Amino acid sequence: MKNILNNAVSLIVVMIVLLLIIPLDPFFLDVMIILNIAVSLIILLISMNIKEALEFSIFPSLLLITTLYRIGINISSTRSILSNSGTAGQVIASMGDFVLQGNVVVGVIIFLIIVLVQFLVITKGAERVAEVAARFTLDAMPGKQMAIDADLGSGLITEEEAKQRRYKIQKEADFYGSMDGATKIVKGDATMSLIITAVNFLGGCVIGMVQGNMGFTEVLQVYSIATIGDGLVSQIPALLISTATGMIVTRAVAEDSLNIDVTRQFAAQPRAIMIAGGVLAILLAVPGMPKLQLAVIALVMMLGGWYLMRKMEEYAAVPEQAAMAMGGMGPAEAEQMAEEDSFKDINSVYSLISVEPIEMEFGYSLIPLVDESSGGRMIDRIVIFRRQYAQEMGLVIPSIRLRDSSSLNTNQYVIKIKGEEVAKGEILVDYYLALEPPNLEKEIDGIDTIEPAYGIPSKWITVDKKEMAEIYGYTVIDPLSVMLTHLSETVKKHAHELLNRQEVVRLVDNMKKQSQELVDELIPTLISYGNFQKILTNLLKEGIPIKDMETIMETIVDSSMTVRDLDTITENIRVALKRTITRKFCEGNSMKVVTLDAELEKNIITSLTNGEHGMYLALSPDVMQSVITQMSEEVKKFQELGQSPVILTSQVVRLHFYRLIEQFFPDVYVLSFNEISNNIQIQAVGNITM
Repeated sequence: MKNILNNAVSLIVVMIVLLLIIPLDPFFLDVMIILNIAVSLIILLISMNIKEALEFSIFPSLLLITTLYRIGINISSTRSILSNSGTAGQVIASMGDFVLQGNVVVGVIIFLIIVLVQFLVITKGAERVAEVAARFTLDAMPGKQMAIDADLGSGLITEEEAKQRRYKIQKEADFYGSMDGATKIVKGDATMSLIITAVNFLGGCVIGMVQGNMGFTEVLQVYSIATIGDGLVSQIPALLISTATGMIVTRAVAEDSLNIDVTRQFAAQPRAIMIAGGVLAILLAVPGMPKLQLAVIALVMMLGGWYLMRKMEEYAAVPEQAAMAMGGMGPAEAEQMAEEDSFKDINSVYSLISVEPIEMEFGYSLIPLVDESSGGRMIDRIVIFRRQYAQEMGLVIPSIRLRDSSSLNTNQYVIKIKGEEVAKGEILVDYYLALEPPNLEKEIDGIDTIEPAYGIPSKWITVDKKEMAEIYGYTVIDPLSVMLTHLSETVKKHAHELLNRQEVVRLVDNMKKQSQELVDELIPTLISYGNFQKILTNLLKEGIPIKDMETIMETIVDSSMTVRDLDTITENIRVALKRTITRKFCEGNSMKVVTLDAELEKNIITSLTNGEHGMYLALSPDVMQSVITQMSEEVKKFQELGQSPVILTSQVVRLHFYRLIEQFFPDVYVLSFNEISNNIQIQAVGNITM
């Protein structure tokens, strides 16, 4: 039984093909026609109740099967009409009698109107929409892929989510490509219906008069009923299928099923309904107009619009009534009074001097992006980012405090680290941010701006320009992703400030579960928690993951036997983590870097001076100015390559050169040759000299 169900579609297709050959009894022909109408109606209802086209991804194949089924029924009914003197079952006869009503001319005209409406209006329109949708979907694929890669790279989505999005994009391209071809089948079906109808009528007339010895009037009466009935029972399902095709290919922007979307969006515009009712009421003054019908419809529309408007006002008034429930006070007065009562307790005052590790404040317009009750997904995306960052870097980001702020503009947001503002941005909620590609071929209209996380020239564009921007090569990002990317990049930049003593203790306690002996040997025998925190902070400050805690601790134990300087120990740890560093900064098996001239490195080594707090670099102002100027030029090369700038030096020079350029180029990474795996090919794109 299970094998039969699994192969049901194959059996149905074989049976449809047999319809083209095997004559059918009128009884079975009626069954096939009724099934055709039922299946077509089901397909139409499904197309109206889906949220997006991919929920009905089998539609192109189904369109081919149903078209083949209708053609098979048409051929069987034509054989029956021509062989049995116009008899082809009760459905065809009843439909022909009902439409003709004794008048052949009227019946023919109605049939032609139905066919032409399907052929010229629905089918032709659906064909054009499917063609444009297929072209736009294929052209937009590279931009969508880049947007997915950007979200994945910034930690906003997981690898599994990225895989699902890529799969969906591929499915969309395949679907709309198939729909483009499937609409041609619908068009051919309408043309074939006209041909079969003409064959039925002309062939029936010839057979009736030549073989049946019937008069012209009798032939016209018999075969016109059969021909029109046969055409209608074929065209009604075809019209339903064509309408379903149009429904699916035009569902570009939908939040829910068509029924719910139409109801929701009409109900949201009660004023338009009332005005339409008023215009119909004015038409009562036109002489000869049907007064009763106009009056009833106008009254229903005006009352319906008034009722919807009252409901919307009631929903809007609920928050205000709740706020006024506390003794007639407004929201501001009630909040202020509750706050004053709280601070009467001296212990509550201490909450005022606490500092949040990470805060993000929003203007009023950005609250829906954060509020989960309004459908905001920001908290979920932050959770994903924290998990990914912990997996990549080995540091658990503290909880991020989200709050609204009346001191900000409605579209602004501020990111604070330990109570102080470190980044600020402004986004437009109802727009998309289009990042300009390196080689811009055609510019799109929008509001010029700068992407806050990476400083890329961009434009805020409206929703209707999204697909066109992707075709032009722009990377289009939604407002929530813009804000989250800025937050994630800011947190990564200041991660070393978030590693406090308490978090270090947690990391050590977690390490005890794996290697109790190693931890006991290291802390506090060889190093204190404070010095261990400084080493981890040094690594995080330069973007080095601290996930491999066992290697870090073992290197500290080995180095502490001969060295006490924390900077030297940190450099030894970096060498021990060479595979991690190589993976982080290497693309494939090659790494593009800028190197230092041997003469410059020698000058840096001779300029090292021993001070109270260790070694420091004392280069002459001329050399420093020359290095900074050359660095500016070399960094531009990496911007064109689309990767982070990397400077490669010897191990002795690395730390001091990093401290030299850190304040001028905070996003430049300085690595030593000892920190790169031996199997990596190094490509020097520049050289800094004396």
